[in-house]
Amino acid sequence: MKTIDELLHEGVEGKRVFVRADLNVPLDGTTITDDGRIRAVVPTVKALADAGARVVVASHLGRPKGAPDPAFSLAPAAARLGELLGTEVAFATDTVGDSATATVAGLVDGRVAVIENLRFNAGETSKDDAERGAFADRLAALADLYVGDGFGAVHRKHASVFDLPARLPHAAGYLIGTEVGVLRKLTDDVQRPYVVALGGAKVSDKLGVIDHLLDKADRILIGGGMAYTFLKAQGHEVGISLLQEDQVPAVQDYLKRAEERGVEFVLPVDVLVSPEFPDLKTKAPAHPTTVAADAIPADEEGLDIGPETRKLYASKVADAGTVFWNGPMGVFEHPDYAEGTRAVAQALVDSPAFTVVGGGDSAAAVRILGFDEKAFGHISTGGGASLEYLEGKTLPGLAALED
Repeated sequence: MKTIDELLHEGVEGKRVFVRADLNVPLDGTTITDDGRIRAVVPTVKALADAGARVVVASHLGRPKGAPDPAFSLAPAAARLGELLGTEVAFATDTVGDSATATVAGLVDGRVAVIENLRFNAGETSKDDAERGAFADRLAALADLYVGDGFGAVHRKHASVFDLPARLPHAAGYLIGTEVGVLRKLTDDVQRPYVVALGGAKVSDKLGVIDHLLDKADRILIGGGMAYTFLKAQGHEVGISLLQEDQVPAVQDYLKRAEERGVEFVLPVDVLVSPEFPDLKTKAPAHPTTVAADAIPADEEGLDIGPETRKLYASKVADAGTVFWNGPMGVFEHPDYAEGTRAVAQALVDSPAFTVVGGGDSAAAVRILGFDEKAFGHISTGGGASLEYLEGKTLPGLAALED
């Protein structure tokens, strides 16, 4: 895999360089609530611009239905990228149409443009190779070189991620280089004990990585909505908590296999419950009750790990050599249910281990809860991509960058 430093050494002055970034940031209207992914691509874009390239930045945002949708415009991300770079960034109002063609043609050496959301074109995500390839051909016409730096999208077989690199000389950007280096440390160079903390809503999203980690991890801590499927698998009442009943047999199998292999599975011993889900817009007080994990009332819902579980999980992280965390421990967006996620984040900060926050909601939670990002070994920009890498899957966007 060619690196961006090798590309820069060969010379990029005057060349149009297509940078596939990940600007898929959360928005409240047109206000960006977490700009971490934009900041992550700045080193690559700046290095190319400083070397005299004409930089064309592209990304997806959200899940539009293959057609323009103002709610998913990249205009706010383009403006923020300009602020971070300290220079004006041009913005094309389409992907491969007249605006994109004119905007790229108008670039001079050292300047940057962002084209509109790639998913406004159905060809970007099409499962039909010909349709996807046709869109990649039109994107290729905008550039001379390709740099892949959208780690959060490398597990997708999309036109700009998989097909476009085959049409242009290509290299990996700084972010992808860093992300792959970190993930290799989690698979090939693990310092033990190796502790994995998994949360989030659905256990089905994590089955593959749990299966793979049963051969690698020393301890697996479970929280978030997925914890209630594990508690149900142990025969406990979970009330109206989030539950994937169809996954109970699989979870029971994992618990059995973990015991056989000496992998410590750690589940909540207490949880915060409420008869109703909190209002995330007004943040009105929710007044939760703390109950033992095996005593959840039949008419209440578990929404965060409890204080004893927080202490337990912190103790399981304290002596770790490596920690990977993916998924919040509760509904961290509401202050009454944020303490479980905060406790796990603080445990990582306090640990001498090499700590990795595995993207997605975990990365957002770290920033929203006010933690210093530098206190962690690495904060990934791609939750799904990180998990699939740890599952041992081939990621299309990384395979496309191999020579």
